[in-house]
Amino acid sequence: MIRVLFVGDVFGQPGRRLLSAHLPDLRRTVDFAVVNMENAAGGFGMHRDAAEAALRAGVDCMTLGNHAWHHRDIYSLMLDEESYPIVRPINYADPGTPGVGWRTFEVKGERLTIVNVLGRVFMEAVANPFRAMDELLERRDLGNVLVDMHAEATSEKQAMGWHLAGRVAAVIGTHTHVPTADTRILPGGTAYQTDAGFTGPHDSVIGSDQEGPILRFLTERPHRYGVAEGPAELNGVIVQMEGGRALSIERYRYIEDA
Repeated sequence: MIRVLFVGDVFGQPGRRLLSAHLPDLRRTVDFAVVNMENAAGGFGMHRDAAEAALRAGVDCMTLGNHAWHHRDIYSLMLDEESYPIVRPINYADPGTPGVGWRTFEVKGERLTIVNVLGRVFMEAVANPFRAMDELLERRDLGNVLVDMHAEATSEKQAMGWHLAGRVAAVIGTHTHVPTADTRILPGGTAYQTDAGFTGPHDSVIGSDQEGPILRFLTERPHRYGVAEGPAELNGVIVQMEGGRALSIERYRYIEDA
């Protein structure tokens, strides 16, 4: 049996700071740590400094999302596969897309595969995420599979959970930054939560300072969004799994003192 920690989208410097400060202690209670780094660099993508800080804090695997290509650093990081265990969305149609969409690790005698898949509803024009998962699962034995479903629509995430129920150990949603209260084990032993929440500024609008989003909604015009400051929160889930199935899932949340 292995305990796997999944941490939701790290957002900007506040998220990176809290991850570096809090993860080392939390890491002692789990066997493997997966962190979505989609928004780690100023809210958009991941750069080298963010990746290296995450690895120093104890991260074993980093996933991405729709902002995967925002920083040029990502291309060289993906080429150095041994030093930087990064998983980008699997469902890009171009076979020449840099990086990989899944990775398998050996953890306490168990095989653990981390997959990153990108939703399409209100998102980008990528290949079908459901068919991409089917193709991956049909062609090889991946052991305990944890899927980071990076998507906007709750319906698409829930549909993926049910589509993969009994075939993977966990489907955990990311991207919307607000943790959901639907943590459960689906039939067949698949841990599920629609969104893990994010790791970033607590007093914010999904990571941004309040002024920009409020002005956008008030004026109906674009406004600059800046990363909020102040105390940060860390959100995620801890999944116990064995033999390709989840035994339990629990939400985890930590908020810094003001």
